[in-house]
This record gives sequence, structure tokens and C-alpha cells, in this order.
Amino acid sequence: MEDALTTKQKCLCIFSTAVTSWFFLYRGEEAGFQREATHASEQVSMSNLEPPTKMPGANTPTCSAQHTYSNLGEVRTHLMPSKACRPRTSEPPATDPQPLPPPLPKKTLTRTQSLPTHKASSPSLTRAGPPRKPLVGSRSVDESQAGDDRARPAQPPAEPSFSSLDTELGLSLHDLHHPEAVHAALEARQLEGLRSVHARLHTRLLGGRPGPCRPEHGFRLLDSSPCVESGDALYYRVVRVHEEAWHLLAAKVPKPGAEETHTWGLELQVSLRPHFNLQGLCGLLPEGSLPEAPWSGCVVLVAEVPELTVAQWLVEAGARPPEEFTKTVALLLLQLSAALERLEARGAALAELRPENMLLVAPRGCMATGPPRLLLADFGCVRPRPPGTPGIHARQLSRLFRELLGPGAPLATPVAAGLERLAAQLTRVWPSAARTRGALQALLWGPGPELRSHGTPLGSWLQVRRTMLVLHLAERAVGGEVPGLEDWLCCEYLMEATAASVDLALSLLWD
Repeated sequence: MEDALTTKQKCLCIFSTAVTSWFFLYRGEEAGFQREATHASEQVSMSNLEPPTKMPGANTPTCSAQHTYSNLGEVRTHLMPSKACRPRTSEPPATDPQPLPPPLPKKTLTRTQSLPTHKASSPSLTRAGPPRKPLVGSRSVDESQAGDDRARPAQPPAEPSFSSLDTELGLSLHDLHHPEAVHAALEARQLEGLRSVHARLHTRLLGGRPGPCRPEHGFRLLDSSPCVESGDALYYRVVRVHEEAWHLLAAKVPKPGAEETHTWGLELQVSLRPHFNLQGLCGLLPEGSLPEAPWSGCVVLVAEVPELTVAQWLVEAGARPPEEFTKTVALLLLQLSAALERLEARGAALAELRPENMLLVAPRGCMATGPPRLLLADFGCVRPRPPGTPGIHARQLSRLFRELLGPGAPLATPVAAGLERLAAQLTRVWPSAARTRGALQALLWGPGPELRSHGTPLGSWLQVRRTMLVLHLAERAVGGEVPGLEDWLCCEYLMEATAASVDLALSLLWD
């Protein structure tokens, strides 16, 4: 028994030394045994000491071991977590007949989040289940665990919090183990990104469009001479003013001796929604609104001020490099096909495609060196389309292709060769304007005929092409370069294209 008590005293002395550095958690099997063992150890320690012959005075030194030893029970009481299955009793320990030394000053322990707390457990935070043993040692916890009083045993790490559905990709932790789900999510995200880029560019290219004219608007003529002379009209620059706001418009004045316009086409022009390649109307300029005007009568005000016609551009662009020239021709024909596609969808057709009636405008917010914006303006020649004629513009487009490429020897560029082949296909297949537009898109941005001959999956090509476009736009944006009209048209192609539509375009080009 004495050996056991001696061992107990040695353990408690070691425990006293450890308290000075930080803390030592002593673990008993039962909470009552902890208090009894503490009290018993104190009695054994005090009984082994010789009883004092006299009461210690104020100047009598006391044993430091007694001070440390007598406060171990109190320190352990504060450090040991209470068990959830047995509440702590409030009975004071038995009174020791031996006089107790004065207590040591209490020190406040600064707890970290790795220490379990000792406040009473809240019923709302306690889950049903068997009681858990106190946690011996230190364990890091996050803020969500800081208020949990229950000690937790060692267990495997829980599933990460990102196992829930990702709000941006729509992927769960389970989906990350399946390449098919990852590829599908990335493909959907690419399409969403292209749509966003296309919408932003569309807003910028069509931004600042003036609304309809109202009676309170004032007008002022900027030039007495026309800025552009087309095949059927003269265009004058006019400023519309209302309070602090002003817009630059163009007065479209019919040329003397021009063919009589048909009201059906003009009524259609008024009813059309804004389109990037169709001339938009703002209203009428009544006679007498501009006394200094060199025309008489009521004229139409249009939203876009033209800079030149396609016929004039052909004269100026003849000295350009063949690659740049043929690519610009293909981009102009692509925009023309988009305008004709809108007319065909409304049951209309243009009687004659003439380069002198196609206007060119600098796109808003784009560099002057980029391709121009094409506007179809001669709505006076628009007629109702006869039923059962999907390719009503095919023959005119074929003739225009060859006219824009020039009457001389064919240009030795891939785009020029593709335009020559497409011009021949138009008179053979008689495709609609929408299918012609798809063939021009494939000619400009791929895929080439070699992919079709080797049976390459077009869906995979589209995924790679979309990725390359997104990376290309990101690299240029980092360098401060602003996307232009060609980028917007390419986004439109890859955003709308499917494997079936690309295959149909390639069949028109190369079959």
C-alpha cells in the first residue's frame, strides 16, 4: 500500500511540473473517482508530512511542494472536461482536520480553439446517441465546432464541404470522378461564355441607337453636300437635338429620276425590329424643318450615317493584299446573307442585289482597320416572296460573288477558291440565304474539307474550336485589345453551330 502511495505521489509531482508549462489532463474512468482520488491523494500527502509543532506565523516559510500539491485538485477540476453522462455534483470535499496552507494565486488560462469548452451543453446542439468519452490531447477545430462542448473521438475526416453542387459548373464531388460529366459541364460553360461575349459585343456594336423622332426634337443640317451617294438616294448628315442630348442621323433623299419605290417594302422596313445589317428608320423630317436644306419635300431619317457604298469600296480596296481583300469580301457577303435571311423569314425578297445600294458603316467601338458593317438599304425594291422559292436570292448572290472577286484571274487564296466554288454551288443547289450564310461561316472559320474527307467527328471539332476562341479572346483582352466585328461574327457562328449544321454547310461547300 505504501509503495502504491509513493508511486501516486511521484505521478502527482510530475503532474505539478507539467502544469507550469501548459496543462496535463488526467483521465479517470468515472467522474466521482476523479474527485475521490484527488481528495485521497491530498490526505496521503498531508499525512506523510510531520505535523507542525506550532501554527505557522506570518514570517514562517511554507513548503512549496505543499502549495503546489494542495492546488492540483483545483487546477485539474478546471482542466478536466466533465462527462456528458454524469453531471458534476456540487458537494464540497470532506473537511481535512489538518490546517491547509494558503492557496496559490489563481491564473487565468487563455484557451485556444483546440481546447474543449466546459459550458453546459445546450439541448439544441446535443444529438441523440451514446455518451462520448473526454478527448485527451489537442485537436484543431473550425469556427463551426468551437461552440460544441462534446469531446469527439478520433475518426476519419468527413467529406469536404464542396461535395454539394457547384453553383457555376453544376458538378458534385461524385461527378468529378466521371470524365463524361466533367466534359459536359465544360462544354455547357463554354457555350454560356460565348453567348455572354456575343451579347456584350452586340450591345456595343448596336449601342447608342437613337429612338424615334418626336415633335419636340430640333434638327440642324451639318453639310450642304451629301456624305454618300448611293444608286437610288443621297444621304445628308443631320443633328437631332433635344435639350442636352443630340444624335447624328442621316437624311435619305431620293435621287431625281430614281425608280419609283414600292410602299410594301417601306412598310416592311418600318415594322422590322433592329437588325445589324438592315437600315433602321427613325422617322420623317417634315418639309420646312430645315430651311437651308438642298431638297424639297418630306424625307426619311435613318439611324446610321453611311460612309461609302460597296461599289465605292471595291474601287478603293483593289490595292489591298489578296488575303486581306478576299477575307473582307467573305465577311461582307456573310453580313449580306444575314440580312437576306431576315427578309426571307418575313416572306420578302429583294428584286435586285446591286453593290451601289449596299452601304458600309464603321462599326461602333471598333478599330478603323477592321472590316466594315454592311447595311441593306434599298427597301424600295423589296417585294413579297413567291411561295415555294427557298433559294430566291441564290442566282443573284452567285453573280454578286463573282462581281466582288473581280473579272480578272482568280485570286490564289483559299478563301477566294472557296468563294468561287460556292458561287458555282449556288446556281446548282439553289440554297436559302440561311444555308449560304452557314457555308460562308465554315469557309471563314472552318472546318476545312480535309476533316470531312477523313470522317472527323464534327462535335469534337466544335468543342476544340470554341475553347480556342475563348483562349484567343482572353489573351487579346489581357493585352488591352478590344474585340471587333470579326470576333463577334465568329462568336455567333460557334454559338449557333451544331454538328448537323456544320455538316450541312460542308456539303454545300465541297460536295
